[in-house]
Amino acid sequence: MRKISDWGNYPVIEAEVNGFDTTEQLKRQLEQPGEVIAFGNGRSYGDASLQHKILLTRRFSKFLSFDATTGELCCQAGVLLAEILDVFVPRGWFLPVTPGTKLITVGGAIAADVHGKNHHVDGSFGQHIQSMEVMRNDGSVVTCSPTENAEFFNVTVGGMGLSGIILNATFRLRKIETAYIKEETVRASNLEEIMDGFEASDNWTYSVAWIDCLAKGDSLGRSILMRGEHASETDLIEQAQRAKPLAAKKGLKLGVPIDFPNFALNPLSMKAFNCAYYNKTRPGTHTNVVDYNSFFYPLDAVDNWNRIYGKRGFTQYQFVIPKEAGREGMRKILTRITESGLGSFLAVLKLFGEQDSFMSFPMAGYTLALDFPISVKAMELFKELDAMVADYGGRLYLAKDSRMDAAMFEKTYPNADEFRQAIAMLNEGETKFASLQSKRIGITG
Repeated sequence: MRKISDWGNYPVIEAEVNGFDTTEQLKRQLEQPGEVIAFGNGRSYGDASLQHKILLTRRFSKFLSFDATTGELCCQAGVLLAEILDVFVPRGWFLPVTPGTKLITVGGAIAADVHGKNHHVDGSFGQHIQSMEVMRNDGSVVTCSPTENAEFFNVTVGGMGLSGIILNATFRLRKIETAYIKEETVRASNLEEIMDGFEASDNWTYSVAWIDCLAKGDSLGRSILMRGEHASETDLIEQAQRAKPLAAKKGLKLGVPIDFPNFALNPLSMKAFNCAYYNKTRPGTHTNVVDYNSFFYPLDAVDNWNRIYGKRGFTQYQFVIPKEAGREGMRKILTRITESGLGSFLAVLKLFGEQDSFMSFPMAGYTLALDFPISVKAMELFKELDAMVADYGGRLYLAKDSRMDAAMFEKTYPNADEFRQAIAMLNEGETKFASLQSKRIGITG
């Protein structure tokens, strides 16, 4: 038994933790009765990959095949996105979709159906999976795709690991000329301006905004919009970039060696940070060429940044509301957050495109993600926010959740009941896939 948690360091539990290198080893693990869940690299934020019996997937991490003409890659599910980038960016290939960290496994990316800054153009990660193999609780292996065993495929993509252990996946990488991004930053003075900016950015592949969730009054929602495209060789400015266009710049690696004291994050310190961050970008529009790590993964440059939130841990509250309700809903929700004084200095706003997957989080609309240190006051605020999100037809992201109740899940995920029934059918037998989250929100008993 050992102590284990996901990235939010909340909750922390005692669990039996085992890994595997081969499918035969995994099959023997699944012959042991009881509840079990897969655990990748521990980058989901809550308790979606926590259980009192955990199967680590990181050792199952080989590249199986690659077609250099089409970019089609097949790899085992324990491979990190970072490992794919390290191998294939120098060859001129990039991920089709990536979230804000590259330190997640391919299996985790499928189970959470992660999204990125290009959702409005390219959808979520699961929409790029051509096929995958999944081991069920009885040790049998199902090969599935959007056309083969499609119902099982749909339950697995966005299914938070509850249908089985993903073994491998095939998907197509994106061809690139350089390891750089042509970036444009735009400072927006309030929420209306940033939403106008998003809606005028349909022709950009990537768009995301940092938002000051502590600003009030006429400055409510002031933001910095960052949009980008993969840079061509002719876009490169510096001689060093031109000399090695596919060599990503190696940035300075920092670390947080200890847990911050709980008093370090307070309204005054967060307000000072937000003010400084907003004002470092001058008014107007600015263009630059940056390496892909700086554009996609700024937080990955800081090891153990989750320790900033102290020993009690933190949770990320991420919700999406439909686009037609976006302006009114986002204004009311953001106003309530600023009134609480609990706002985050890591707040990210994106505009999703259309998506109608069985269990996935995205829908056409605005999504906002904010980090909150764990506290009684924050938990009380979340209950208010839940009601507002539900009233506007939105939902919460399961990969970030650590405290949603079953009623909220049932109300906001239209296929919740069908998903519950499917998992119950797949879980027939002595071994059952379940997590602390799945039990909390009523998917598993």
